[in-house]
Amino acid sequence: MSVPVLYRIRPASPEAHLFEVSLTVSQPAKKGQLFHLPAWIPGSYMIREFARHIVTLHAECGGQPVALHKLDKHSWQADPVDGALTLYYQVYAFDLSVRGAYLDAQRGFFNGTSVFLAVDGYEQGRCEVEIERPRGKAYQDWRVATSLPLREGKQKDNGFGRYRAENYDALIDHPVELGLFESVSFKACGVPHEFVVSGRFNADLKRLARDTKKICEWHIRLFGEPAPFDRYVFMLFVGKEIYGGLEHRASTALMADRDHLPRPGAKGIDDGYLRLLGLISHEYFHAWNVKRLKPAAFQPYDLTRENHTRLLWAFEGVTSYYDDLALLRAGLIDRERYLGCVAETVTTVWRGNGRTKQTLEASSFDAWTKYYRQDENSPNSIVSYYAKGALVALALDLLIRDKTKGTKSLDDVMRFLWKKWQKDGAGLAEGEWESLAGDATGLDLHDFFQQALRATDDLPLGPLLATQGIKFAFDYGAGLTDRGGFGAVKSEPDVPRASLGIKGASDPLGVRLQHVYDGGAAQAAGLSGGDVIVAVDGLRATDADKMQAGLIAGRSVIVHAFRRDELLTVQVLPKAQTADACRLSLMKKTGPWPAV
Repeated sequence: MSVPVLYRIRPASPEAHLFEVSLTVSQPAKKGQLFHLPAWIPGSYMIREFARHIVTLHAECGGQPVALHKLDKHSWQADPVDGALTLYYQVYAFDLSVRGAYLDAQRGFFNGTSVFLAVDGYEQGRCEVEIERPRGKAYQDWRVATSLPLREGKQKDNGFGRYRAENYDALIDHPVELGLFESVSFKACGVPHEFVVSGRFNADLKRLARDTKKICEWHIRLFGEPAPFDRYVFMLFVGKEIYGGLEHRASTALMADRDHLPRPGAKGIDDGYLRLLGLISHEYFHAWNVKRLKPAAFQPYDLTRENHTRLLWAFEGVTSYYDDLALLRAGLIDRERYLGCVAETVTTVWRGNGRTKQTLEASSFDAWTKYYRQDENSPNSIVSYYAKGALVALALDLLIRDKTKGTKSLDDVMRFLWKKWQKDGAGLAEGEWESLAGDATGLDLHDFFQQALRATDDLPLGPLLATQGIKFAFDYGAGLTDRGGFGAVKSEPDVPRASLGIKGASDPLGVRLQHVYDGGAAQAAGLSGGDVIVAVDGLRATDADKMQAGLIAGRSVIVHAFRRDELLTVQVLPKAQTADACRLSLMKKTGPWPAV
């Protein structure tokens, strides 16, 4: 019995970064079969127009060519045929991210949204995909890693072979890694997990597996066994100065700096490895929170256009709250290290004037055009639904604990939401998350959500943290790279540090201004994002922190900067730095949070 829709994909030309794909429809529509490729990928809320990477495309029936008519940027319709219809096309794959497709002589990777055309009318039917090995001796040892189930149920030929999916949505929700990767396996609450690592590295993968197992088991037990998948695959590509992750129903695609992997024989958790573990925790939590429990606006996804919702704060922000918290509760870091992470998040939010202009609901709704399309002015105009969303989750957790005298917490809200999804499988309507949080806790949370989601006031974190014996304060930090942390407030300098109100990065010519903040000295002098400061008072500028360290608030300096190829000479009056580096410290009497 033939499958209704069969895909075949092969790395046809790794050196040219081309996948070769065929798509056979056994019984095409009598009026002419319609096909389309998604314009975006779930979890990354921006129109990406993946169809632009299709290089060639033609159709055949019984060995004879069939005319294809392009209808718009990502849709085609074939002429009517009598018999099976097959499309043949090539996809250019050189997007080194977790969102698209990539292929070279060392590695292949793809998301189905980039390579598999949807067949109109067949989206809810089963389909299969044949993943073929690239030709040539150089690729004879390549392997396949994916959470897609094999049609036969048994892995063979290094994973190359026929896979199945119950529908198109499932097909595109299992990314595929190809190449000479290393892997390590473990079980979490009895569920098989595989951790696949590609790229050049020297690391202790057994330790990575042990630490990841602790994270996974904490998440599973938070929501309750059994886990919502039979098997889970982590796919991590490591390189230089890269970072990112994208969640899927039974896997996640990750990217990180190779130096953030645990070194053989190393003890403890350095900042790089902590960041990697936080990323792992974040994407794994999404297996519950957004892959299954999700906004009604995403059920089903319309992958041809934007799917707006005001709830991203709940699905990304709440997840961002639990990612580092899980590291503490799984026993990987202590309370002090965790509070340092919270302080850094606070600092990140407080340093952006966008928090005074954009509400969290608006940030969620405008993700498609603002958060995912950031420019030099973004810190002045938007607030992150990840970072501020995490702080809202923190504030809500502390509020619930305080008002219920410790009998309820945000954990109870998440379990309540999960049980609802298990019962009805329905997405959450706009505003429904808030009402269900009240149902789960027995509290009237209306005023809290009004302030947190629909106003731009700063959250009352100081009083709420004090209920758990944690002191909340700000100091001047030690420069732009000081994002706060755990510990007592640093003593105030005798002379306030001077600030230009910038975020800068090194440039061959000097210091490139990535952001110029509202109300700062640089903005008042007419400097803009993208300008490159080459000298201050006749001395070469090489480092943003060092450049500002020699300034005195209220004493003007002459700044030379390039804007494009034009040299600017401006007089800048540095301002006194504001205290914006958050410090969290413990009082004599502390509560059970965050350990419990």
